[in-house]
Amino acid sequence: MTALVIYLRKRLRSYGPFLLLLIFILALWEWLVRSGAVPAFIVPAPSSIAAALIHNRALLLSTHLPVTLAEAALGFALSVLLGTCLGTWMHMSRIVERAVYPFVIISQTLPLIALSPIFIMWFGYSIWSKVAVVILTAFFPIVVGTYDGLRTGGQAYSELLRTMGANRLQLLLRLQVPLALPSFFSGLKLSVVYCVIGATIGEWLGGSSGLGYYSRRTAGNLQSDALFAAVLLLSLLGLALFLGVALIERTILGRGGFAALTGRTRSHARKQNT
Repeated sequence: MTALVIYLRKRLRSYGPFLLLLIFILALWEWLVRSGAVPAFIVPAPSSIAAALIHNRALLLSTHLPVTLAEAALGFALSVLLGTCLGTWMHMSRIVERAVYPFVIISQTLPLIALSPIFIMWFGYSIWSKVAVVILTAFFPIVVGTYDGLRTGGQAYSELLRTMGANRLQLLLRLQVPLALPSFFSGLKLSVVYCVIGATIGEWLGGSSGLGYYSRRTAGNLQSDALFAAVLLLSLLGLALFLGVALIERTILGRGGFAALTGRTRSHARKQNT
């Protein structure tokens, strides 16, 4: 019990200013709508959004939220696989880097609104048209994070291991991968948030279920409170996924995890050097 109280106090000290600002914004927002300064049909009051969320909880939480979560999770998993392999491949081969990296950058200049109908034409209205949008949105931070993380840092240790006969694969596994983890997880945290955005865009343009589809339907019916309730759920979903990746990052890199990974490389180099 004491440990829990200490943990809560630390969290409160860390995020106390955020909570105070959030309470102030919500109170001001509520007052502006209740006083008539802001029309409720344009921006509903927080209390109306909460009431709409409670009233439509069965439809939102049981029907639409699982669909969006499945699309985001599947797209994220495939983005991690594609982005990690592509970033590592570009690091290992200069020819691949020069040939592929421009296309990776070009893929982020393409408007999703124009590509979504193409994905629907290719994959129909199934989940895969939304997953394709998610992958196109979310794989770029992982590619860049993996590639930049493998390129930077550890130059002195890399030269030392090369002088002791380490080959390219040994350098990659023993040195470059551990040192690339911080950059890799930074890309993951960006990517997992983009997955929710991509799933929402895919559902908005060509879905029959999901929070993006629900938002489009309520916007067409001018149900602003229900629309904001769906947006609130999307925001909470993105926040939860971000915190999940951050927790994995803390577990691996914190509590001696990252030190253990890099420490093995350093101790191995010392032994070989002596």
